[in-house]
Amino acid sequence: MIMLATALTVIAIVTQDQSALRAAPKDSAGQQAVLWQGDSLEIRGEKGDFLQVYDHRRERAGYIKASQVRVQSLKPEGAPELLAVLRFLKETPGSEALGIAYAAAYLRAAPAEAITGEVFDALGAMVERLARRATAGRSGKAGEALAAHLDVAAAYGVTLNSFERDGQVQLCYNGDAQRRVLALPSTDIQKALAALALTKHECVASHLNPVERFSLDNWRAEVLERVDPARLPPVLKNRLHLRKAGVWASLAYQRARRPELGMASVQEAANHSLDELAAVNNAELMESDAAAFSDAAVRVGASRWAAEPGLPLAATKTVAKVSVVTTPGQPGETCVHLVDAKHDVKNPLLSRCTYAIVWPASAATSPHGETLALAVQPLDSWRELWVFRKSAQGWSVDVVPPAPDTPNLGYVEFAGWVPGGQQMLAAREARVDGYYRRSFETLKLSTLETERKAEQPQHLSAFYRWQDPQWKDKTVSLR
Repeated sequence: MIMLATALTVIAIVTQDQSALRAAPKDSAGQQAVLWQGDSLEIRGEKGDFLQVYDHRRERAGYIKASQVRVQSLKPEGAPELLAVLRFLKETPGSEALGIAYAAAYLRAAPAEAITGEVFDALGAMVERLARRATAGRSGKAGEALAAHLDVAAAYGVTLNSFERDGQVQLCYNGDAQRRVLALPSTDIQKALAALALTKHECVASHLNPVERFSLDNWRAEVLERVDPARLPPVLKNRLHLRKAGVWASLAYQRARRPELGMASVQEAANHSLDELAAVNNAELMESDAAAFSDAAVRVGASRWAAEPGLPLAATKTVAKVSVVTTPGQPGETCVHLVDAKHDVKNPLLSRCTYAIVWPASAATSPHGETLALAVQPLDSWRELWVFRKSAQGWSVDVVPPAPDTPNLGYVEFAGWVPGGQQMLAAREARVDGYYRRSFETLKLSTLETERKAEQPQHLSAFYRWQDPQWKDKTVSLR
């Protein structure tokens, strides 16, 4: 954050948008510049209803009406007044740029020993709100004001990063204020809010390589674990559990991509995510947190097979029906081999390689031995279902995605076999067009198309009767 000129002990903070900086102290004088709330000006004189000022950001001198600014002292004795105004502006939507200016003024005026995490908590909250406004977007005059407020914030050293999410630009604060909250004396609530702001899923850059993403997820988990939930109010405690669940689910996937870490570390992360999701108190879950709850559940659901012991990379015994064996392929690849009593890994019924994470423990073979379902996870928040089927032409494999959309957030999983060998049960949960959708379905095995579906399993007779007990015991879709 930039510091105001050290020689200044009094400044004028613009409080009204589109205030005119004029060449002379009169309303008819030419306009030098348009000023916005939050702009800080050096006071050089006074004439009538106008102040003679200098705008260091634009390097312009001029006059502004005294009613459009608030004169503030930057001496230590003026710090309490600055903090009082900052506390008010923290909870005033639309005044984020003005609040950022007051935070900068307070940091200039207050003695170092008096500065706590409160001012940075307020600053972070206002910048986060400004980023949300900018992400939502505005048009016309509202859009002009929003762009100007972003410029004012940038002049104070506030950095907003932009990411593309679902076809629109997502603006995210770089978190400098929240990091200072965690480093300075702060309340438990302030630390929890800072940790939540620093670990948002939507602010994880999609262009990170695997090493960078693994490092970031470890850091996010560390930040969240530093917050003690014991003294938090129930609502905030729930939000912390939901964020932890999503982060640890992602970390389970990242660990699974590194065989050198061992299966125990993968299971530890996955179980941690399941425990955090289970720790949510539904009675204290606010309506505004419903989307966050669904988001966390989908992330945990996508990685839930990481909590189950995996199968060895090589077959250890002959199997009666078809099953799968995985072997390493090219660097980063896993090859899936379909085997039976007469076809081993060297002479499989079918082989397919993928860079996704394959969960061999999920393999489910139909009673007739002519269909096999397998969970495959290409992304930390996206799990697909591979369905191996036998026909007159031999074995084939097809992919059933969680949703007919760009891979983003979702999972689909095998839920049981319907007697007769013509249908399979599946559960899906995904975010589609910004909405979270959950369904329980019967799939036609010949085409893998959905025949019937319902929002609850008890509303679908075939699903209610034939759902797999192991699936029912492990899934998070029945939460």
